[in-house]
Amino acid sequence: MLRVDVITLFPELFAPHIALSILGRALERGLLDVHLHHLLDALEGKERADDTPFGGGPGMVLRIEPLARVLDSLLAAPCLRRATVLFTPAGRRFEQATAQRYAALEQLILICGHYEGVDERLGAAYPLEELSLGDFVLTGGEIPAMAVLDATARLLPGAITGDSLEHESFAAESLDHPVYTRPRRFRGLDVPEVLLSGNHAAITAWHRAESRRRTAARRPDLLPEGGPEPAAAEAPPTRD
Repeated sequence: MLRVDVITLFPELFAPHIALSILGRALERGLLDVHLHHLLDALEGKERADDTPFGGGPGMVLRIEPLARVLDSLLAAPCLRRATVLFTPAGRRFEQATAQRYAALEQLILICGHYEGVDERLGAAYPLEELSLGDFVLTGGEIPAMAVLDATARLLPGAITGDSLEHESFAAESLDHPVYTRPRRFRGLDVPEVLLSGNHAAITAWHRAESRRRTAARRPDLLPEGGPEPAAAEAPPTRD
């Protein structure tokens, strides 16, 4: 089982997400255990969760003391495989390989940043990994936390079928091949004939070639440097 602890100012955002679909099934099957920690519950007396930045400047900064109280309680329990993650635009970009690493942990702690960020001393006081979803700014770390939770939970053994994981995008440093379903023709666009042939060897070859072609066209950075050119494949469907 993977235990996930989320430290957030808005725990109510997570309830509908973790109760549905694959995450909901992972919870029901005992593969995943999610705990939401409202940062306001860690305040003492009349203190605030945020304050103005030293040196001046716009916005507010999350204070280190309430965060430290929650982290101290979570880190007190012994755990051999644990990661503590802070979501910030300054973090490295989250990737599938990171989700795979997290899925092998015992505990994953997710800290949702807000406002102008978190007091810089948090990273000096605790072993943090800083993550970002990309080169854009969100209002808080809740959406990135949900994305990481989703990407990680679906990789837990038993969450979904192994075949689905083996053949999806990024599983083999490439994008997944195109997929089709009924109807066979839609507004003059036909399903590639090879997929209707019943020839499993030809279909497998088409899948591999199309995966390579799509990766070369859309994400060439995923291909090994100096790798072979994408194999020829049946062209995508076009209008008559």
